[in-house]
Amino acid sequence: MSQGTRSTRTAVIAILAAVAVAALVLILPRPVQLPPEGQRLAALFVLMLILWTTEAIPIAVTSLLALALQPIFRVATLQTAFTSFISTVFFFVIAMFCIAQAFISSGLDRRFALWLLSRAGTDSRRVLLAFLVGTATISTIVSDVPCAALFMAIALGLFERMGIRPGESSFAKAVMMGIPIAAFIGGVGTPAGSSINILGLSFIEQYGKVSVPFLHWMAIGIPMVIILIPLAWWTLLRFYPPEMPTIGAMSTVATERAALGRMRPAELKVLVILGTMLVLWIASTWVRQLDVALVALLGAVVMFLPGVNLFTWKEAERATGWDALLMIGGVTSLGAASAKTGLAKWLVDASLGGLEGGGIVMVVAAISAFTVVVHLILPIGPVIVAVLVPPIALLAAAAGRNPALYALPVVFTASCAFLLPLDAVPLVTYAKGYYRMLDMARPGLVISLVWIVVMTFLMTAFGPLLGLF
Repeated sequence: MSQGTRSTRTAVIAILAAVAVAALVLILPRPVQLPPEGQRLAALFVLMLILWTTEAIPIAVTSLLALALQPIFRVATLQTAFTSFISTVFFFVIAMFCIAQAFISSGLDRRFALWLLSRAGTDSRRVLLAFLVGTATISTIVSDVPCAALFMAIALGLFERMGIRPGESSFAKAVMMGIPIAAFIGGVGTPAGSSINILGLSFIEQYGKVSVPFLHWMAIGIPMVIILIPLAWWTLLRFYPPEMPTIGAMSTVATERAALGRMRPAELKVLVILGTMLVLWIASTWVRQLDVALVALLGAVVMFLPGVNLFTWKEAERATGWDALLMIGGVTSLGAASAKTGLAKWLVDASLGGLEGGGIVMVVAAISAFTVVVHLILPIGPVIVAVLVPPIALLAAAAGRNPALYALPVVFTASCAFLLPLDAVPLVTYAKGYYRMLDMARPGLVISLVWIVVMTFLMTAFGPLLGLF
């Protein structure tokens, strides 16, 4: 059987499975608290999730299908589905793809990575730490997927020089798992670090009627990065210690770095633009007009101005992940439908009902833990945010508490996808074959448990200072 025939057969089986499971959800007895349209939307969600995760149909096409099926499943009109498809997050993601392209096309990304690796020396443990720190640092302002792809490319070059092949090295296993883990952790450092963050903040403002300033997010996000990166490094070393104490191939890093020469004008332009954007993002804490998405859009526009010309629009088009962009739109539309049909409220009531009267520590810990576990059912971060944030924000309001207090743990922990490499970010490195699906489970479980503890501590410690309670 040819590869093409096998792929077609697998795709057909996945599509049939998706339809069968969706049909099963439709015919199962409906819980009393769940409206009929909520059950229909649950079936649609299951159908979309299986198609997204198996990629039986291209992700972008599945995202368009999510719009077309809403009126067929009688959960929303086509006009309503299209209206909720386009949001602030949609345009923010476009802007961040442009910013990532500027970072990469200017060569600034490689210069930073080589500088960091040169500081690590030849100690294999420090080299692993350099990969984690570098990935997390860039991920605070660049989307997780391109950030993971960048450091993966550098790691693959290093493995080639070392003669390491897939599946043969504990060191390579730790590096290739550590890169997406660090990208996830770094992505929560600032709201601009991930589209998940902006999507969550948008839902908090829409359904909770409160806004979370940029600096307030960083007051929680930056400490999380500072605490979790060393913890992730220690955990990976415990489970997958390097088989070699030193790496001789690292000597070529200094040569590659020297070959880059002095910083070029394009790199300086990107640094100035990114620095200005960061200042404006922080200033948005006090100047409400400086919306995070607005600053990102303006920064992207500046990159095309005469005298700047960091790249052409054709290059930006090629660099834009249209599948991810359309998926964000599809998820946003389904999330709006889940709030209107009562599906989201039913899911939260069934899972977290009765918590609203509990203590802050218990509530935040339970919400964080629930979000970690949900990754195994809903392996796509934006879907988790779209399904959980609206009802949890309303749950907090009903309990007389700030909706952000309950919803922020969901938004932060939507990036805690370490148990299995099912999200798009770990799939970037998983596809190279250096580690297996279950290899991530053990270190991922440890990091996830510490994530819950750190999230709970920071929310309860800084919550009063940030006006959350």
